[in-house]
Amino acid sequence: MKLSSHNIELFLAVVDGGSFSSAARALRRSPSAVSMAVAHLEAELGISLFERGARIAVPTPAAIALLPHARLVAEQLKQLHLHVQQLSQGLESRISLGIAAELDHAPFLRAVQALSQRHPLLDIEVLTAPQDDVLDLLHRGRISACMAFGGGRINHAEQFQLVGSDALLAIISTQHPPAEAGRAVYIEELVNLRQIIVASRELELADARPVVGLSHWRTDSLPMALAMVEAGLGWGNFAQAAIAPSLAAGRVRRLAFKNTGNGLALPIHLVWMKDRPLGVAARTFLQLLAEAP
Repeated sequence: MKLSSHNIELFLAVVDGGSFSSAARALRRSPSAVSMAVAHLEAELGISLFERGARIAVPTPAAIALLPHARLVAEQLKQLHLHVQQLSQGLESRISLGIAAELDHAPFLRAVQALSQRHPLLDIEVLTAPQDDVLDLLHRGRISACMAFGGGRINHAEQFQLVGSDALLAIISTQHPPAEAGRAVYIEELVNLRQIIVASRELELADARPVVGLSHWRTDSLPMALAMVEAGLGWGNFAQAAIAPSLAAGRVRRLAFKNTGNGLALPIHLVWMKDRPLGVAARTFLQLLAEAP
């Protein structure tokens, strides 16, 4: 026979209650009805599930062997019923989210994890790309929303919510002469040093504020950009949270400037399109992202 959800619920109620009478109270049935249902289940399965005592029901070795699988199925059924209810209330079955490669991904992933815990059966896709590319994915409808730096311009087709902030820090390899000497420099001196930037493979930079060097090399990966700086190929201007491990490990050094501070503060937004309002899951993600430490 095929075990039904009702049979699994009955089996677990007796195991957890320790007796037919306790299971009957949990299931709101009479003890005799529970006892008869268990007897029918044992007959159909061809195994004994419980050793019956005066007031207790002790699981047999066969029942103990089945117990982990029964609990797993029961939990999956619970999640399935919850997901059906959520879908009936407007929850998306799938959501695609993006994050700019230039950003620290830790708070984003904490929000994704919290979203998956709240909606265990929700299919979540996460895409990462340089900021201009991830915004292009948003405008083309490939993703529902994306986390990106707030730019100097406002696109009237976009809607956004502030979810955090970070500072762009100018860093250089500890092996590079200015950093090795530990001396402060004028920011104008960076114009003649090669800069490593994270940028789209195809699109031009929409926000060129972080670009200072007349000569710059591009890559579409923040880890690669950071590795290039660490190798002494140039200096970089990256999000402080994302480069913190490299700074702590002493592989790069924060540049000191004689004539200005080092750190361009920028807001971080969750962005979506005005003509494609956020669904239930995306609104929940926005809330979780705003609350993420």
